[in-house]
Amino acid sequence: MFAAFANCFKIPELRSRILFTLGLVFISRLMTVVPTPGVDASALQRMIAEIESNVQGGFLSWIDLFSGGALSNCAIGALSIWPYISASIILQLMTAIIPALERLAREGEAGRQKLTQYTRYFTLAICLVQGLFLAISLENPQSLGLTHDVVVNPGMGFRLMTMITMTTGTMLLMWLGEQISERGIGNGMSIIIAVNIVSRLPNAVYAGAAMFKKVDGVSQFNIFHLVGLLAMLFLVTAATIALTQGQRKLPINTTKRVVGRKVYGGQNTYMPLRVNYSGVMPIIFASALLTFPAVILKKIPIDWCQAVGDAIYLGRPLYLVLEATLIIFFSYFWVATQFNPVQIADDLKRNGGYVPGIRPGTPTAEFLDMTMTRITLFGAIFLAVIAVLPTVMAAQFKVPSLVAGFLGGTSMLIIVGVALDTMRQVESHLLMRHYDGFLTKGKLRGRR
Repeated sequence: MFAAFANCFKIPELRSRILFTLGLVFISRLMTVVPTPGVDASALQRMIAEIESNVQGGFLSWIDLFSGGALSNCAIGALSIWPYISASIILQLMTAIIPALERLAREGEAGRQKLTQYTRYFTLAICLVQGLFLAISLENPQSLGLTHDVVVNPGMGFRLMTMITMTTGTMLLMWLGEQISERGIGNGMSIIIAVNIVSRLPNAVYAGAAMFKKVDGVSQFNIFHLVGLLAMLFLVTAATIALTQGQRKLPINTTKRVVGRKVYGGQNTYMPLRVNYSGVMPIIFASALLTFPAVILKKIPIDWCQAVGDAIYLGRPLYLVLEATLIIFFSYFWVATQFNPVQIADDLKRNGGYVPGIRPGTPTAEFLDMTMTRITLFGAIFLAVIAVLPTVMAAQFKVPSLVAGFLGGTSMLIIVGVALDTMRQVESHLLMRHYDGFLTKGKLRGRR
């Protein structure tokens, strides 16, 4: 493996792509430490510490984890790349519903460019709205039950400046991600998110070490807990890789066609049906659908609203049950909107392909739908278990939320998925230049 890493820098094109990616990642990290103008940094740190000490800390830590610490610094990249991700999700769902967008998606490169432009417009609008709400929250910390004033000169000027600053930061991150995808290695947006998550790893290690410090001669955790946490980290990582890579290989045969003097088809291949077809989208949908109503209900001065908000708040038993249920529901919802068995069956029939033992056309579509339904069930249950694991660790076993975030959930799925995708792209460059990849000995197999 180490020889394969060394071989990466022996190929000029791959070396330039890797260095280009690292340079843009460095720029994206700078945006997490440049503060927003008009904010008192010391007062902001005190406010963050006060929020983390109450029940809202878990949600704040979850957001701060994906922004790479930019939120706690109130940096220009505090919104991170999530407005773009939200816009992409909205547009994908609308593509499955609106026929005009579906036609654009089928028009090839020109249609994809048009959809990308629409995504950018959505991102701009989401950034402006989120920047406005963030500015209002900073101006009114009393709405969160806090006493620290963090804005030096509140007013419309500060709100406009924050909206412009946050929007510019997110749009720049979006552009950096697109440049990485085009001229670097890996998926740029995913790499930026993964780097933001990994950047919090030193803080998680420090928080994990603090768990074993003795207070008044007594430590809440001992060496057995450490061994258990390390074993759980290994098992969860292995399970996440299995979930990400798991697929059902559906055999596909093609009929022979004679065109002139050439014979086409007659090959046996397979169609990969992923166990976790929806990726991390169900976790994001479920978390957003549960967290924000809980925060809003707890602000309403009505007893039953307060009770419901407290019951479905982050870490509560009812929250865990609802989160797991919604993850399973959104897993099927995503498959229903993105996986079209009728279209796949028609394409197979048009190209002379068929599933052995299944008649082409409608029977093939029904078979694909039944197969995808079955494997999605196992993938959704597995995804729900991995998703609720950090919350259980933080709520029931008093593990710090920053440490628990690396023991499963969205962060682990993103890190593993980005690492595997990037390694696959590097592997393709190595094999194309006659080098062995990461899974075999890293030696030169032939001439470049």
